[in-house]
Parts: sequence; C-alpha cells; structure tokens
Amino acid sequence: MQEDLLSDSPFDDYRAASGPDAVLAGLDPEQRAVATALQGPVCVLAGAGTGKTRAITHRIAYGVRSGVYQPAQVLAVTFTARAAGEMRGRLRQLGAEGVQARTFHSAALRQLQYFWPRAVGGAVPQLVERKVQLVAESAARCGLRVQRTELRDLTAEIEWAKVSQIGPDDYPAAVQKSSREAPRDPAETAQVYRVYEETKSRRGVIDFEDVLLLTAAILEDRPDIADQVRAQYRHFTVDEYQDVSPLQQRLLDQWTGPAAGSLCVVGDASQTIYSFTGATPDYLLNFRTRHPGATVVKLVRDYRSTPQVVHLANGLLAQARGQAARHRLELISQREAGPEPVYTEYEDEPTEAETTARRIQELLATGVRASEVAVLFRTNGQSEVYEQALADLGVSYQLKGAERFFERPEVRDAGVLLRGAARAASDPLTDGTPGLAPQVRAVLATRGFTAEPPAGSGAVRERWESLAALVRLAEDFERTRTAAGEPADLAAYVAELDGRAAAQHAPAVEGVTLASLHAAKGLEWDAVFLVGLTEGTMPIIYAKTDEQIEEERRLLYVGVTRARKHLSLSWSLSRAPGGRASRKPTRFLDGLRPGSGAPGARAGGRGGRGGAEPGERSAGRRAPRGPVRCRVCERVLTEAVERKLRRCESCPSTMDEALYERLREWRAGQAKKQGAPAYVVFTDATLMAIAEDVPATRQDLAVISGVGAMKLDKYGAAVLSLCAGEEPAEDPVDVEDGDPGEPA
Repeated sequence: MQEDLLSDSPFDDYRAASGPDAVLAGLDPEQRAVATALQGPVCVLAGAGTGKTRAITHRIAYGVRSGVYQPAQVLAVTFTARAAGEMRGRLRQLGAEGVQARTFHSAALRQLQYFWPRAVGGAVPQLVERKVQLVAESAARCGLRVQRTELRDLTAEIEWAKVSQIGPDDYPAAVQKSSREAPRDPAETAQVYRVYEETKSRRGVIDFEDVLLLTAAILEDRPDIADQVRAQYRHFTVDEYQDVSPLQQRLLDQWTGPAAGSLCVVGDASQTIYSFTGATPDYLLNFRTRHPGATVVKLVRDYRSTPQVVHLANGLLAQARGQAARHRLELISQREAGPEPVYTEYEDEPTEAETTARRIQELLATGVRASEVAVLFRTNGQSEVYEQALADLGVSYQLKGAERFFERPEVRDAGVLLRGAARAASDPLTDGTPGLAPQVRAVLATRGFTAEPPAGSGAVRERWESLAALVRLAEDFERTRTAAGEPADLAAYVAELDGRAAAQHAPAVEGVTLASLHAAKGLEWDAVFLVGLTEGTMPIIYAKTDEQIEEERRLLYVGVTRARKHLSLSWSLSRAPGGRASRKPTRFLDGLRPGSGAPGARAGGRGGRGGAEPGERSAGRRAPRGPVRCRVCERVLTEAVERKLRRCESCPSTMDEALYERLREWRAGQAKKQGAPAYVVFTDATLMAIAEDVPATRQDLAVISGVGAMKLDKYGAAVLSLCAGEEPAEDPVDVEDGDPGEPA
C-alpha cells in the first residue's frame, strides 16, 4: 500500500532519549516482560491501576526503536477517542512516531473510505447523523407509539443486535436465549429493526455498526484487499480486550489473518461492565485456547490505590462467581498506607447528598484539587441532588458525559481567537507579553477570563472553568516544551489544541466530577465518593440472572478502583425526609463493611441493615414481577401508565367511572388531612387501575402497581370498602411520605 490509510493529524512530538533499552527503564518485572515480548500472540491480563497502558505503549516503542517493528506497520486499537489520544501522546513521548492508535470505528472507517471505490464503486454511503430519528421514523412506519425515553432504549437494542451479529429475523429467539431484558416486545423490536435496515438501504446511508460490518465483509470477500491491509499492518495491539464484541472480533480476525502471529491483547475480565452493548470477555478468557502458543503475562502490582482501597477491591472480587471470577487478579498495592474506606448510612437522599458535599468541601480545604474528586453513582438520574448540594456550597463541578469540552461555545470561541493571534504577524493582545501562558491569558481575558474565579456556581462559573482549563494546559505545554528544548509559542499550542480536539482528549476542568459508574471507567481520582449504594440500585433492580448480578458487582469494583487514596461509600434508608426507612445497603458490601454479616447470610429483618438475597422476600415487599401484558390484546407493556392500568391506552377501558370519582373524592380528603399533594396518597393512574380492576380482597389490591406494602396497610381497608360500594372507615393519617411502591 503506497499511502498510510490511517494517518493522524500531526501532534507536536516530545522526543525521548535515544536507544531501545531506555524505553525499558522504570518498568517493573512484569511490565518489562510485556515490553520485551515482541513476537507471537501475547495476552496481558492487567488489573486496575497496574500500568497496562504504560506496558503496551512501551512494548510498541521498544519494538520500534529496536528495529523489530516498522512504525507504519503497527496499529493499536482501543474503544474511545480519549484513550486513543492518550496512547498517541505516550507513543510520541517515547519516540514511536508514525504508529497508529485509533478506535475500532475510526480505523474501519478510514479503510472503508479507501477501499470502497475499488470494492464496490462510487462514493462511500453517508453516515447517519441522527440514528435515533431514523429509528423513530421506522417505529412510526410500523404503527408503534414510542416514547422519547423508550426510543433511546430501542436504538440501543438495535445496536446490540448488530454488534452481536443478530439479524431482525433472529432477534426474538436471541433475546429469549440470552435472558436479555428487552425494552419492549421482541417481535415489535424485530419489526422496527427490519424497517430501519430497509430505510437505510433505500436512502443509501449507513450507521456506525455498518462501518464495521461493511469493512469486515469487504476483507472477507476480497482476498486481494485483505492481503493489502495485512501487508501494511503486521503488528496489532488491542486495549480493553474484555470489551470486544463479536462484530469487532470478526473485523480483528480479518485484519490479523489466520495466523494472528503479531497480536497483543490486554484486558481484565473483572472490569467487563458493558455486556448490554454486546461486549463479552469470552475472547479474552479463551485467548490461550484460540492461540495455544500465546505468551500470557499478568500485571497485579497496583500503583494507583492505597492498600486499604485495594483490600476492599480484592474483597469484592473474592465473593464473585462465574467464569470471569475464576480468572480474577488479586491486586498488590505498591503505595503507602492511606485512610480506611469510610462507610456511612443516611436517613434520606438529600441528607446523603448534602453531607457528601460538605465532606468534599472539607477535602478541598485541605488542598485536594476539585478535579481530583469524583462522586460516582449507578444511574444518571441520581446526579441532580448532588449537583444541587455542591452548587449550594459554591463548589464547582462537571458532569461527565455531558457536552464535550471542545464543543462548548466558549471553547470554540477561544480557539478562534487563539488561532487568529497565532497567525497574526503582530497582535496587540500578545505583543510585548513574554511567555506562552501569559499570552493565552491575555487573549482569553477578552472573553471574560480573570485570575480569580467568579463567585458561586452556574453557567458563568462553568465558562470560567473551561477557559481556566485552557490556561492550565498552556502552562503545562510550555513547561514540557521548554524542558525538551523546543519552542513553545502560540502556533505550536494551537496545533496541540487541534490535535486534542480531533482525539477528544480534553484538558482537566477544575471541578468535582459527577459521573455514572459506567462513565467513570478508565478514569481515576484522589478521592471518590460512591453514593446511593442500596439494593435495587446496586445491583440495579432489573439485574435478575446470576450473570447480570455479577456484572453489577464488577461495576462496583470498577468504582472502588477509581480511588487513589480517599474512598467513601454511602447509602440512604429512604428517598425523602420522613420517608419509610425501607432501603438496605447493597449485598456486595456484606462481610466487608464494619458491622455487616458474612456474604449470603442476610435476614429479612433490619438486623445489620441487611437485605434479602435474590429470590427471597423481605418484610413488606413483593417479589419482582415479570413482563406486564395488556389485559385486552396481550402486548407487553413498557409505559409506566399502561403498566399500572395493565392495558394499552388505545385498548377499550372497563373502568367504573362512578368508583373512580368516589376514589378521587376520598383521596382529596386524605391529602387535605395530611397537608400533602394528592399524588402522595395515590396517583391518578393508580386510581384508574383500581377502578378498572375493582379488587375484592387485599391480595387483589396488592398486585396493582402503585400499591406498596405501606399503602396497603394504611389505605387498603378504605379502598376495598369503596370498591364494595360501602363508606370507608376513618383511616389513620400518619402515613409516611416516600412509599417505594409508588414514586411521586
């Protein structure tokens, strides 16, 4: 191949000392074993914080600088643009210029664009910009009503099917076989999936999954093209190999060819947390079976976390089960001792959030930087109360997974100004200002940057934090370039910004990070607060199978191993102040936190704040229900209101209108006595469901969604009297707010 298919935008390089042996300096024995294993299939099993990126980048650099590898013949593949950008930066510092580090999709897209005219003819089909919109159109063509929140899940389900190499016709059977929790009826999903594919084909567009599919198909169908790719790329490295999907493995097999002689994979089965997207650790765990002569190296020296944090992480995995657990790595901390993890139980969520925010404020007062603190939670919906708590204390924060740094308006505007200043022969903002960082400050001052941050939080503070991140990056850039004896001017800095933007390698914003556990993968902080660790949230309530429960355990393990020194784990007994203290801390901490029993020894009562084991009922709580079907047409219901009514909104109603009005009048009286909104007693949807079912017994009433155990005790007799056409007896009005049976 005459040209490099995957050429990068140029980054400024930082040349390391010459000589291949210099690359090995500072590596521990296991990392050195990885770096010097240049031939044959290599599998690196790397625990959290053990320096896997360091090991594999030094391996590539050692291969290049010793002459074993030609830089243009090396392709390193990872899963995120940020990780690929970090890898490119490290390789550049190690003097391994010319090595390609890209995501699977980026590498495949460049190859598809290069070979499509020859393999198929014409221009490459355009990528779909908004897949969700196309899925919505496809659902509408199928005559289905899909809510916005469900639309996202439906799109993700189609993506899962495609990366798992499951077609529309095979999707329902695959869901049943895998015990997957589908967002709606599998037959309907298959219908939308089929129409979605037909619509793309008719419009001549493709999605990101098609990029992998089409590239793999071209390489399979055209041996001449496959040979050309393998002639250029002879050495492959795959990071985070536990997250590879069947489709990505299919493409990788085509890249390497049958021999797969110069392939290095690195991963940790205990950090497999993306199975819902099609990721599977099977390829990592079975690597030696597929490649009998492979070199296997284990990295277990943890350089990130203190012995106290590592002890908890090892304890979590010691309780794990399944295939991934059998291959777990026991980490050995290489750091000095630190504080013990802190376990805290709170009465309610607002108290948990407010106290967490105050503890963060205290940490910041001791000198810990805000960018070195993270609050991690299981679901994005948990973030709001922590955003408010931090804002109330004037602590700046950033929400991980929100708008990308280089897409923020103030960052784009700053980039335009800096490029203009770099191009100008003379600029009044920078003329006479010595040093790169002061020049950047001068330019950004025209957009509101000041030496001191503005008071409070909100949009003004967020804009200042973005500009401050650019200034800090300029300071680091200037210091590094000066130490290397290279010029550090605005032009070089702007080129660095462009390279980082292309790789989505954003500088750190000085604010506390709020992120889901999934979004925190691959990151680390000095202090980590793991919050909301209650049964039903960790593990999440829809994790039913043993395999799903174990993935939830691994997710908590990932959260624990993000912490370098300070680790806090907390949970609250109720959702709202004054609510019923019915929640229990996650089972995953049993036997690990002070005062808890051994794993698997939970009782149904309150002793030790335990929680019911899977399948066991705790006091006053019903066992999880299966799919809810429409009582009229039998369709699986997914909308909350429809599930309460147990029928499609479009299906005929059997509601007793007179009973519904009596229930509403009774509810109004109860709400007035309590001085609370009517929905605190029962929502309209629950009253409609009662008026449709007309329950005759407590058991009949208990199965209606929204009638929790507490409400059954407090209101059951009155509701049953109304259903029987009788006047209800006076009920006590000391009902506690926040019943888990029916969220407000």
